[in-house]
Amino acid sequence: MPALPWPWNSKTPNPSTTQSPELLQSNDDANDIHERQITRLGAIPPRLLALTSFALGASTALTTVFLYTKYGQRIRNSDWVAADMFKQRRWIRGVVTSVGDADNFRLYHTPFIGYRWPLKFRKIPTTAKELKDETLHIRIAGVDAPEGAHFGRPAQPYFEESFAWLRNKVMGKTVYCQVLRRDQYSRIVANVNLAPRILPGSLFTGPVLALEMIRAGWGTIYEQAGAEYGNTGKEAFLRTEAEAKAARRGMWAKGVKGETPAEYKRRHAAASSPEEAEASRSKASPSSVNASANKKSWLRRWLGR
Repeated sequence: MPALPWPWNSKTPNPSTTQSPELLQSNDDANDIHERQITRLGAIPPRLLALTSFALGASTALTTVFLYTKYGQRIRNSDWVAADMFKQRRWIRGVVTSVGDADNFRLYHTPFIGYRWPLKFRKIPTTAKELKDETLHIRIAGVDAPEGAHFGRPAQPYFEESFAWLRNKVMGKTVYCQVLRRDQYSRIVANVNLAPRILPGSLFTGPVLALEMIRAGWGTIYEQAGAEYGNTGKEAFLRTEAEAKAARRGMWAKGVKGETPAEYKRRHAAASSPEEAEASRSKASPSSVNASANKKSWLRRWLGR
């Protein structure tokens, strides 16, 4: 009776006897290619090889610095916005941390590297101490909102409503700002776009914040020196304001003859004190003008008898 073979053989089979001829041939080809590459590298002069390695390392370092500067370095505050950023009209992305007035806010810059998946490893501060000197003061371009109480001046009508609208629209949310210039108060004047609802903001444009504010009736067109209106143009702003007035939205609910923010600022700039400005307003109020017109019309009717 022949002996049964033992299933657990302690002898390791020779790979050369188990591999197919095609696999052995491919291994030999790979070894030949490897040996030829080593021979070619050995033929390169050492100085040229060192120079090539240095050039590759330098280009890699410069590319890394460029990418970090453009996509990873955070702009800490308004002083960090350089002149070339205004010249290039650079777009920056950030989160609104506070709203100081009805047409400006504080922005915490969040560059691509560190604040977006899959490279998200930074967090946005929340306390006033952490946010000190870490935000940009943004003035929304193209819109003028009712003025708040400043320097002893009373607030304009509808300031509270306009302020509440802006705060509800942007507070804690991501916006995109195209920096244009620095104003007399060291604020960064910028075209501001809201984030798109569904599509990524890096590829698609969201609603224009200034137009949204004018459409809701809580702002007027800014038409002073240096006014800019972005890609939409001034005609779109004029058309939107006319529609808001016709629909009696927001500050136009009781009519369109009220004092605009621009008129409010001119009146206070011409007066030597807030009291004098308020006195000049009462003299030029619609009721006094209407009363004067009624007197003249009565006198004319009497003389015409």
